[in-house]
Amino acid sequence: MKNFILLTSVLFFFNTVQSQELSGEELLENAIKYHDPNNNWESFNGKLSITMEILKSSNRESEISINLPKEYFYSKATKENNTTEFILEKDSCKIVFNGNEKFSEEIAKDNRLSCERATMYKNYYTYLYGLPMKLKDPGTIIQDKIERKIFKGKEYLVLKVNYEEGVGKDVWYFYFNPKTYAMEIYQFYHDETKNDGEYILLSETKNIEGLKMPKNRAWYTNKENKLLGTDILN
Repeated sequence: MKNFILLTSVLFFFNTVQSQELSGEELLENAIKYHDPNNNWESFNGKLSITMEILKSSNRESEISINLPKEYFYSKATKENNTTEFILEKDSCKIVFNGNEKFSEEIAKDNRLSCERATMYKNYYTYLYGLPMKLKDPGTIIQDKIERKIFKGKEYLVLKVNYEEGVGKDVWYFYFNPKTYAMEIYQFYHDETKNDGEYILLSETKNIEGLKMPKNRAWYTNKENKLLGTDILN
């Protein structure tokens, strides 16, 4: 029994030292090796089919195409009786609403049809589905010190990320499995002192073009711990 306790203590000490020895950049590199072992993200050209389950609302079905080398992005989102398509290719922007390229200003306003909105969708999907590789982008500040935290009864290695002015204002925390380095949670705050923002629980994985992407993303508020919705990669 004494030998077992001693062995357990040694293993715990070793794991603690190991996490302390890892820098933020090293943790990120390990996570990228897990999610993108063959460095496929930079040349990513693939399609995503996503169901967004929203509480007290109908689902939104989205078809996404991303071709990074050609700077091409396409999204087709269907919710209830409306379908919106955004097409971005380099500097060009095209919007189609319910099969029509021409629509009134009132329809555009009511349905938020704009190239700015299209760019927001492009940034949203390429960022979230490109994690953790997107943390190598310019303007990302990786904190050198990592922490071990318990979240919902499970231990994680936690990486803190800030962004340079003009890139982003939120503070992000990324939670990685200490054994596999899989990304299992991320969390952001607009103002951490107010405990605002959200955390996102990731479960299961799906292989898309050689990348291990989270199949399910469940979004919760930090303050109320309230489920907002779930993105499901079909």
